[in-house]
Amino acid sequence: MADRVKFGINAVDELPTDISSWNARSATIITDEGLAQTGMIDEITDCLEETFVHIYTGVEADPSIKVFEEALEFVRERDPDVIIAVGGGSSIDVAKTASVIHDEDGSVRDYIAPPTGGGKEITEPGVPVIAIPTTAGTGSESSPVSVISLPEKQLKVGISSKYQYPDLAVVDPRLTTSLPSNLTAYSGLDALSHAVEAYVTRPFDGKEQPQTPEGRPDYNGRTLLTDQLATTAIKLISENLRPAVNNGANLEARRNMSLASLLAGIAFTNAGLGATHALALSVAGKHNTPHGLTIATLLPAVMRFNAAAQPERFQTMAELLGEDLSSGSQRSKALKSASAVASLAEDVGVLGGLSELGVAENELPQLAENTMQLERLLVGNPRMVTKDAAKAILQDAF
Repeated sequence: MADRVKFGINAVDELPTDISSWNARSATIITDEGLAQTGMIDEITDCLEETFVHIYTGVEADPSIKVFEEALEFVRERDPDVIIAVGGGSSIDVAKTASVIHDEDGSVRDYIAPPTGGGKEITEPGVPVIAIPTTAGTGSESSPVSVISLPEKQLKVGISSKYQYPDLAVVDPRLTTSLPSNLTAYSGLDALSHAVEAYVTRPFDGKEQPQTPEGRPDYNGRTLLTDQLATTAIKLISENLRPAVNNGANLEARRNMSLASLLAGIAFTNAGLGATHALALSVAGKHNTPHGLTIATLLPAVMRFNAAAQPERFQTMAELLGEDLSSGSQRSKALKSASAVASLAEDVGVLGGLSELGVAENELPQLAENTMQLERLLVGNPRMVTKDAAKAILQDAF
């Protein structure tokens, strides 16, 4: 997780003190134009009276390699003492990567894994990064991964390094109150998917022990600790996503969603993800659909597929999601978790299947084929995913 986490309403007001710990005289804020226009960035710069601030506002949703390269050049030219990421996962991802490559040679593409990139290793920490999320969902403030879109290849790839963990995450629920209802829904369901997949992924002692510490996989498998984080997040989202979407000014609901997102982010960063995210990367890489919406569209179908592999855990999730388990078979109780997620998604405005995202039915075989390349995610799925199984899940979500 991030080296330090500060959570609470108005936590961002302590930013000057936080920055002073690095004796920072200059800072670069990485954000998007829409957020800059809300006045939130001005609010942050106004409190940094002792720090000279440059602002990069070129981040876009699901940022392309071009955005990452532009931000890197911006940071290299200003050479700040600290980088402050303000926004959703896109801004935080761009900031993390700009930080670690800032003093290195080459381009962002050089650090993407082969065959897409050069596979160059990140060998040391970069410029200190403060991550300030304004959404409750991505978990990027507690993750070592950045996700990069390659439009020319219709593909999404990532850079993962222990040096990409933010040095400080400032999670201030007040900053999420202006988030539109649809983005609140998408990001909240993304957080739910993090918790669900972390809770049912393979256990840590069900994976082969690495020969050396350096050989430890990105995702180590679920543990007692990640189970506690994930189940708490599921319950918080079940109880608070609807009120957060229906009344953005509901500060209690916003606080609980920010907490749920943080807990789910720490859970999946350690335990791992599964087929939902593998399928979503395949779909979004082809159609450039919003990540949270794509996840929300696929999650119930993946849960229906996986329920047979971990029925007890899916029953637990059904209960956390508010389902009545007083009667029915083990299978029917487990499947209630998927129907509860589908109902939650519908209640917050996610109404259609993949066809509503522009996916054509004749594309499903190729999307399934693309999904099979994402072994890093599929290896933790509680049920083995073949190409035919991936196609069947996509068909179920269609």
